[in-house]
Amino acid sequence: TTLMNKRAVPDSTSIVRQQISNGLVVLVHENHTNPSLVLSGYLRGGSLLETPAQSGLASFTASMLRRGTINRSFADINESLEAVGASFGVGSGRHITDFGGKCLSEDLPLLLDIMTDVLTNPIFPEEHVDKVRGQVLTGLQERDNDTRSMASLTFHQLLYGADHPYGRSLAGERETVTGITRLDMVDFYRRTYGPVGGVLVVVGDVQTDQLLAQLEQLLGGWHHPPVTASLPPVTAPNDIVRRSVPIAGKTQTDIVLGWLGPQRDDPDYYAVSLANTILGRFGMMGRLGENVREKQGLAYYAYSAVESGEGPGAWMAAAGVNPANVERTISSVLEEIVRLRDEPIPQEELADSQAFMTGIVPLRLETNQGVADTISDMEHFNLGLDFLKHYPTFINQLTAAQLQAAVRRFLDPAQYALAIAGPPTAD
Repeated sequence: TTLMNKRAVPDSTSIVRQQISNGLVVLVHENHTNPSLVLSGYLRGGSLLETPAQSGLASFTASMLRRGTINRSFADINESLEAVGASFGVGSGRHITDFGGKCLSEDLPLLLDIMTDVLTNPIFPEEHVDKVRGQVLTGLQERDNDTRSMASLTFHQLLYGADHPYGRSLAGERETVTGITRLDMVDFYRRTYGPVGGVLVVVGDVQTDQLLAQLEQLLGGWHHPPVTASLPPVTAPNDIVRRSVPIAGKTQTDIVLGWLGPQRDDPDYYAVSLANTILGRFGMMGRLGENVREKQGLAYYAYSAVESGEGPGAWMAAAGVNPANVERTISSVLEEIVRLRDEPIPQEELADSQAFMTGIVPLRLETNQGVADTISDMEHFNLGLDFLKHYPTFINQLTAAQLQAAVRRFLDPAQYALAIAGPPTAD
């Protein structure tokens, strides 16, 4: 916390939050220490708004946005940005489509103009559709041949169901991506891209009043009805569900084992985050790294992660192992889960992990990009502009008993999803 206190963290006194006339929320944090700035934004929509039969459509649409507008060709966009050392990109997630860029402060008008053009005037040029499709299909081929990627994808399919938006690949599948047409993307764009519920964060060497006036002028006329999509219900496995994916020619097996975890707004979220830090993040990747990798030498890597967002994310452990060590690794991971459930966390281990979790925040805030991403998260999850001031307290007031209760709520060693991807075995 001393680090947090020494350096002023962005808060309600330094972040300006304003909505422009079309509903887009703009947050600005001025930092004049160097002549650059970062844009980080998102619009509502994403793979939640595609059907299983069109899996990959949101991602494909996002990657086509920069390929040409009414006013600029793909080459024009690239040349304009490269000439001033700036960047701009668009990507797609499950609930949102994100966009962002960087430039020197003197080039902000150009970057804002390109951002506006790309977001509001894309034309999805026919000659680029198959180029981008080819890139997506190559990526899918690489994914299907990668043990780590396939273990992760298969785990999410088992946990959520293959037709649930959280169980599908953001990039889609070969058969769905092959069938997506330019008109599908135009339709998806028209249905889902709009400013209402969208957010733009600007951090760096910028004059707030001037920026807000520019954004009103550029984007104020962009209107679209709000996008609504509800997350289908999620049911946790009530047994052990296990699937192996054989991939020929591999020497390593990757394992992902896990449970449904909390949403970001769950009261147990911070307890889960801290428990996860102890389980598989702190130091040499927590207890999993220490036991499974260091002590027993079973794994090339072992860690745990929590994917909390707008819906219930996965809480999972992952490891890469010699195929001969698969069953022993699974047993060792489950032993650590049982220990976390049954034995109170020692005070020193708790304090070390609390110090780690509060200590990494100032490091993240050392760059404009880190500040922009943090403010974007604060807005996305309705955490309030003073969230960073309160965060150390949220973490430091947690007790071993609260962590144990959260672990027992989410991690059941008799009910989980388990995916294994590696060389084919004889059984």
